[in-house]
Amino acid sequence: MAPPQYRTIWLSDIHLGTPQAKAAYLLDFLGRHDADRYYLVGDIIDGWALKRSWYWPTSHNEVIQGLLRKAEDTNVTYIPGNHDEVARDFPGLQLGGITIQRKTQHTTADGREFLVVHGDEFEGVVRHSKWLEFLGSWAYSSVLTADHWFDRVRRLLNLPYWSLANYLKETHRIRQLIEEFEEATAREANDDGFDGVICGHIHRPRMRTLNDIQYINTGDWVQSCTALMEHRDGRLELRRWIPDGEGMQDAIAAEAPLHPERVPPLDPEEKAELKAM
Repeated sequence: MAPPQYRTIWLSDIHLGTPQAKAAYLLDFLGRHDADRYYLVGDIIDGWALKRSWYWPTSHNEVIQGLLRKAEDTNVTYIPGNHDEVARDFPGLQLGGITIQRKTQHTTADGREFLVVHGDEFEGVVRHSKWLEFLGSWAYSSVLTADHWFDRVRRLLNLPYWSLANYLKETHRIRQLIEEFEEATAREANDDGFDGVICGHIHRPRMRTLNDIQYINTGDWVQSCTALMEHRDGRLELRRWIPDGEGMQDAIAAEAPLHPERVPPLDPEEKAELKAM
């Protein structure tokens, strides 16, 4: 049996319980990608939306079942966000093999230490944090609803997937506020002694270095359809995944391959796994 393709996969902001969640896209991704460890970085289930009106199709059950199947043979850590914040009251609890943590840290194969957190915790340190509340507001929900119907029309016309919400985020003011969030998040990680931070929350997949701190946002499965993957040598890659025939599958950002002499050795657990194969 071949080892998993990736050492680690991060997923966030799936928003199950809303019509906008791209459950079919995520199911296709989960069926084609394997890893030793998974992190679910918040807003997996949208409790806010479910309180307003119940929406839970079969495909959303299938996503939960798919994640539970991953947890049977791998380590899965769930870090609740603000839309599924009720789970924050149960740190350390295991559900079907998935461990809940408020935040955690991850060490890459090449030795870097990353803070892993949803991201809404940093709203208070952003100078203009009111814009972040927009992500959970009725106005933003209306944009996502329009996005959903716009996508359906494009499908009927055999046009590829395109996100209205992502387009609106490209306005100058929104870009400026997103950068403020990224800078504040990186500062917090630096103050805590980390090499970088991995978060979600703002539905904006991004990989950048800020004053020697690596900032990575995993994106979402509402508009961007992105995941963060760690290769066996510790390289990190942000990848968009839209099923064949629906749109693009591409690397949004990726670290350069390590020089052969710099590839870290296998740790004892990995060596034991290879011997057992």
